[in-house]
Amino acid sequence: MFKINTIQHNERMSTQDLLMAINEALGSGETEFFIEASGQHDIGGPLWHPEGKPLKFRVTNAGQRVGSMCLDNTEIIVEGSASADVGWLNAGGRIIVTGDAGDTAGHCAAAGTIYIGGRAGTRSGSLMKHDPLYPAPEMWVLKNVGSFSFEFMGGGIGVVCGYDSEAFDSVLGDRSCVGMVGGTLYFRGKAGGLSKKDVKITPLNSKDIAYLESKMGDFLTAVGRPELQAELSEWQDWQKAVALTYEERPKKANSDLYSFRNEQWVPGGIFNDVCTDDFAVIGLVNTGLYRQRVPVWENARYAAPCEFNCTASIPSQQRFNLLREGKIDEAYKLVLEYTPFPGSVCGAVCPNLCMDECSRKNIDISAQIGLLGRHSAAVTLAPAAAKTGKKVAVIGGGAAGLTAAWQLARKGHAVTVFEADRKMGGKMEQVIPRSRLPQETLTREIQRIADMGVEMITNYKVTTDTFAEIKAAHDAVVVTTGGHQPRVIPWPGHERLTKGLEFLKAVNRGEQPAVGRRVVIIGCGNSGMDAAVGAYQMGAEQVTCIDVQRPAAFAHEIAHVEEMGGVLLWPVLTKEITSEGIITQKGDLIPADTIIISIGESPELDFLPDGTAIERGHLVPVKNYMIHEGVFTAGDTIKPGRLVDAIGAGRDAALAADAYLAGVEHQANPKSKLPAGRLSTAYFKKCHSCELPAATEDYNRCISCGTCRDCHMCYKSCPERAISRRLLADGSFEYSSDADKCIGCGICAGICPCGIWSMYANNEPVNMYRTYHQS
Repeated sequence: MFKINTIQHNERMSTQDLLMAINEALGSGETEFFIEASGQHDIGGPLWHPEGKPLKFRVTNAGQRVGSMCLDNTEIIVEGSASADVGWLNAGGRIIVTGDAGDTAGHCAAAGTIYIGGRAGTRSGSLMKHDPLYPAPEMWVLKNVGSFSFEFMGGGIGVVCGYDSEAFDSVLGDRSCVGMVGGTLYFRGKAGGLSKKDVKITPLNSKDIAYLESKMGDFLTAVGRPELQAELSEWQDWQKAVALTYEERPKKANSDLYSFRNEQWVPGGIFNDVCTDDFAVIGLVNTGLYRQRVPVWENARYAAPCEFNCTASIPSQQRFNLLREGKIDEAYKLVLEYTPFPGSVCGAVCPNLCMDECSRKNIDISAQIGLLGRHSAAVTLAPAAAKTGKKVAVIGGGAAGLTAAWQLARKGHAVTVFEADRKMGGKMEQVIPRSRLPQETLTREIQRIADMGVEMITNYKVTTDTFAEIKAAHDAVVVTTGGHQPRVIPWPGHERLTKGLEFLKAVNRGEQPAVGRRVVIIGCGNSGMDAAVGAYQMGAEQVTCIDVQRPAAFAHEIAHVEEMGGVLLWPVLTKEITSEGIITQKGDLIPADTIIISIGESPELDFLPDGTAIERGHLVPVKNYMIHEGVFTAGDTIKPGRLVDAIGAGRDAALAADAYLAGVEHQANPKSKLPAGRLSTAYFKKCHSCELPAATEDYNRCISCGTCRDCHMCYKSCPERAISRRLLADGSFEYSSDADKCIGCGICAGICPCGIWSMYANNEPVNMYRTYHQS
């Protein structure tokens, strides 16, 4: 508990210093406070604990505004009496004053509870109000209140028990409830001087009694007077004051404001020198120009989390939307706008970063995005109808290069891919085990690229001379040679190492490279796991994988190796390679007949001309993937990455090259991620994992983050019927809001499960102000 006496050595602590001390203690984790005050103001105001824990204050000799702007989860107990403005602007706190309270107690309170165990002064309860999003504010007074109590009350509940107040003409003081327009006031005892123009007095009904009975015990216990419950529960002694309705109020004033302002007031209005007044009376709820907020249907403005997390930017939510609409062919073809390898990568070897960020995970399990890619493996697209006459060379037939070739061919360019290996596909063909990437899937997808008109030349290793020839014969060149130079650390005995990349290539070529009974893999990345699988396939009996740090391979790849009997050890630092195995820096021996190193690769760039910017073995683009005039690059030549990274970079490089060929500046179009708070996931039913549908039928579970699923929720929920749906000529649809009907309530944005509707401040100018021009 934090205790403080605000008088030390006959010197009084200032209010500012006290509040700073309280805040410092709160920041240190304190939740209970005992304040021996000496009239300091604002004790227990708008405070909250960083972990949301309840706060409790006990205060003596409090000054003005104790509990001002007090927040929910805070309780303040004032021992004895308090000065003016107790609970001023209370926003949710529980404030207890065991003695009297000064003037304006509960002034402007909007939430929370105020208990006063004595009397309250003038204008107590004035301007109380109620935000319907929160429980109504309450103020209970054991004895009586001063004049002008509950003045301009607009909401909430006031309770004046009238105990020990027989000597007063009115327990509510003089002129109580002036201007009251809302809320309820319960009182016991005499009440003269009430504003009869504003309120009416009625006896209690059963709901009133039930409310008072439910709260009376808590109130009396809090202020230390539980023995009074029976005396104060004689409900025939109580009355209720409520505001008159508009129809019940006297109407003596001239209500024809337009006539008054036009004919009797200043002609044109008192501000006619600066504005032209239309004399419109603007109510609380408005349409059109005077709405406070305007709804906007922002379909596809934001990227869904799955799309944003996919480095190839595949909008999987749109695929599911098309499947939901029965447009199956369109759904399967959509992914080909972003990658030519939906089956080989998305559906086979990709870690499916999209599913890692799927919003559906917050309900049950991610939508089945990865498996959906396999259904696009055999889909075909028609070649480009119009040819540009431009020729583009792609050097390197891996994921990045073939993606760039695919995109450029679809733009109508004549594309030729030069590949050093005997087959196209890069590491997909040469390195990844067939058990992870079926040969027939990759062959089919490479053939689809060829069918698009891409010429493929294999067994062609580019040199400095041939590069110059290629560049001279083409309008643009894309360099995507990948990383094919294995890294080897020159430990003593490193010549005994088998390079992982070469080993995997030999396995995939069917050469059956020999391995010993005991195999050690140096490197626990995904390539290391592939090497471990390959070693077992080649006859190894025991495979041990070591690394200097926590294994970086995907969890399912590690699990697969461990299921085969593999062991992963880390951290292990190699000191020497011997005929018996690996000697570690600690001097331990890890026995091995074969040692395979798989710690990364570098790209081959020696064919590029002098002056090419290279840092740490990788190319540095000047701008938009360009390294020289008309020469672009993508993939591992810039930065090592996953296949999906290479595909995304290959597509971006192709778009940059296409813009270059068209003579325009390439404009990237990055999207921002849809904020999670925009989704209304209550629309979606939780699905048990054993009931998951097939990927092609998972469209109902997809939340369609950021893209309209055409659920009609906004259309059906709009209270003013301001929203309409329009079918467009291309078969798509759009929703819009009619400004003449819309009141800017925001229900459309609040109920939209996909986060499509946004509410913006209405910035439409009010054209009533005169414009002056100085000569």
